[in-house]
Amino acid sequence: MEIEVRLFALQDKGYRDFHKKLVPTVPQDKIIGVRTPALRKLAKEIVQMGEAEAFLARLPHRYFDENQLHAFIISGLKDYGECMAHLQEFLPYIDNWATCDQLSPKVFKQHRQELLKEIRKWLESEETYTVRFAIGMLMHHFLDEDFDEACLSMVAEVRSEEYYVNMMIAWYFATALAKQYEAALSFIEGNRLDTWTHNKAIQKAVESRRVSMERKEYLRGLKVRGEQHER
Repeated sequence: MEIEVRLFALQDKGYRDFHKKLVPTVPQDKIIGVRTPALRKLAKEIVQMGEAEAFLARLPHRYFDENQLHAFIISGLKDYGECMAHLQEFLPYIDNWATCDQLSPKVFKQHRQELLKEIRKWLESEETYTVRFAIGMLMHHFLDEDFDEACLSMVAEVRSEEYYVNMMIAWYFATALAKQYEAALSFIEGNRLDTWTHNKAIQKAVESRRVSMERKEYLRGLKVRGEQHER
């Protein structure tokens, strides 16, 4: 309860009203309205004061801002085993894209192969944001020095009716087109994604500054016409 009091003390009502529109899956009365820098600072204070373990054990939380705080604390944990244990407990409670996308443990950089085993399991989850998180981790950790084309196949094989899953697949492939163009292009040319996600991936790649004008022009020609309206 004390952390709730501290969160309300940091409340910015203007930010709260603005942020409500960005996370439509969260009930409006569950958003306190604490700005991200203030949440990050509070997360560090909670860790320094030895309050993190007790807070992480209190699931589910009442407020969106508590979930954000939870995500920032987990992201800063330095022990891989401890971080993964808390992450596994927290994933089923994530109910919005913002918390999902801001949950990015730094320790994962040193444990990518162990992480990949967990990602494979998360991709089979029935939880929207567990699948979205898995794809996000593939995007952040496996499109550079640890790139493996098999990861592209893993994402391409995901089929979902969930907007927030399909948007992440599109984001992943747009990023792949920027970083691993030839490998990713074969999936676009081969129509390996559903129509909406295929077109959204191309749109996001065309909007990227990391994709050359020549490649953008070619990608525009790969859009599937006659698509139904956006979900």
